[in-house]
Amino acid sequence: MPTKIRRRSLEEDPLAYICAPPDGETEEQRHVRVILEKEAKQISDAIDEQLSREKAQEKKGPRPVKVLLLGQSESGKSTTLKNFQLMYDSKAFRAERASWRAIVQLNVVRSIHVILDVITRAQIRRPTTGEDVPPASPIVDDELATLKLRLSPLIRVEEILMQRLMPNGPDKSDAARLAQLTNIPYSELPRNVNREVAVHSANPWKDVFKRLVGNDTESFDSEKAIDWEDPSDPGVVLHALADDMKALWSHRIVQTLLDRQNLRLQEAAGFFLDCLDEVTSLKYMPSDDHILRARLKTLGVSEHRIKMTSGGMTGSISRDWRIYDVGGHRSLRAAWAPYFDDMHSIIFLCPISAFDQVLAEEPRLNRLADSVNLWTMIVSHKLLANTNIILFLNKIDIMKSKLESGIRLVDYVNSYGSRPNDLENASNCASVPCLSSFPSHAVTNSINPCLDLRKKFAGIQREHSPSSRVFYCHMTTVTDRKSTQIILANIKDMLMHQYLEDASLIP
Repeated sequence: MPTKIRRRSLEEDPLAYICAPPDGETEEQRHVRVILEKEAKQISDAIDEQLSREKAQEKKGPRPVKVLLLGQSESGKSTTLKNFQLMYDSKAFRAERASWRAIVQLNVVRSIHVILDVITRAQIRRPTTGEDVPPASPIVDDELATLKLRLSPLIRVEEILMQRLMPNGPDKSDAARLAQLTNIPYSELPRNVNREVAVHSANPWKDVFKRLVGNDTESFDSEKAIDWEDPSDPGVVLHALADDMKALWSHRIVQTLLDRQNLRLQEAAGFFLDCLDEVTSLKYMPSDDHILRARLKTLGVSEHRIKMTSGGMTGSISRDWRIYDVGGHRSLRAAWAPYFDDMHSIIFLCPISAFDQVLAEEPRLNRLADSVNLWTMIVSHKLLANTNIILFLNKIDIMKSKLESGIRLVDYVNSYGSRPNDLENASNCASVPCLSSFPSHAVTNSINPCLDLRKKFAGIQREHSPSSRVFYCHMTTVTDRKSTQIILANIKDMLMHQYLEDASLIP
């Protein structure tokens, strides 16, 4: 009779089924299980109590300054955050230095992987005997084919680095799925896989880093944080193949193939092929500039806490800052709105160098037009009516490089006309792309031509903002540490002054 009652209750309550003791459990096994469950509950209760204490303490203490970083994917949000950390939390920044070594190595290997993909596609399209060769299709010679073969071990290095970043297994993203392809020959890797590794924000940065370099509590800013004698260290393979990687990158046919496919690796985040001697040295440790340039995609929303101090006539005042870095992929933007409430400031990054690019997740939408759409949505949001919104027109260095290389703005923005193809004219009189400017890339919005970019964004704010607000705009290259830190210092002082005014601590 008791057995029948228990079986019926298990069928009605799935939780009871999961928590039920295993069949055939002995008294000794039951005793051990009860002890372990008791210990687990004590740990859980202690965590809940600690969280409750922290929450209560936050309510009693001063309100933190909250800053939200917004923008599409690869707009420079994470680099801006790293600049904040470098300026105002340098100890923690140094503590993670050795961990970024693995990220730089991954960036190097991924760049080489892209080149190897390009070579493979060229080999597949190689004409048979007697077939005419198109003049724009360079042939992969034996030297280049040999280089590709010698560099094939880097594919395995890439997989190892990705698996170390995701020790609990891949998520559902295309980037993570690549880590499962360890037994597939390189030539058979699917071409539609996005090979960018992504770490979910549920795994805090420092936890991911500790998995890479160990749980040593001493500063990662020293060589002691790395086991230089580890034979499985990816740095050993990179050092051994450094000359081949340099030869590959400088090869004439490789550069021609990249140009034919409009691949400008040197303009992408995480590009280090111009400093291979340094990053492939056996005892390489990333510099501050290398950390700023390193690329690691994050999914979801992550919170970073920094203690900042502002001096004044009455002495220094310290406040906790909460900086939120959110994913910019279109599928992640639904997570933005819950963070709009109670924000002191939003830093919105628009990569103006992307005037000739489309979104990876929406190939019909121009990236600059997408940024305009996002800006319109943000400045018109009612929850942000009293929030300072600061615009970074970012990546002006890449835009300058593109224009100097011969990429014509008029080819993407018809209304640009016959003006000189340089940064000064482009930034002072560049129209945001409209439908007629992109016949092959349908853009959903129509923008009036021949407007200064800054004036265009200011006009959108003035027209759509639910309340009157000051327009803050900076032309930036956030990988340039010195210029960016000057801008961030001014932003910090402005927000701290406003914070103290709101708290009636200054007149």
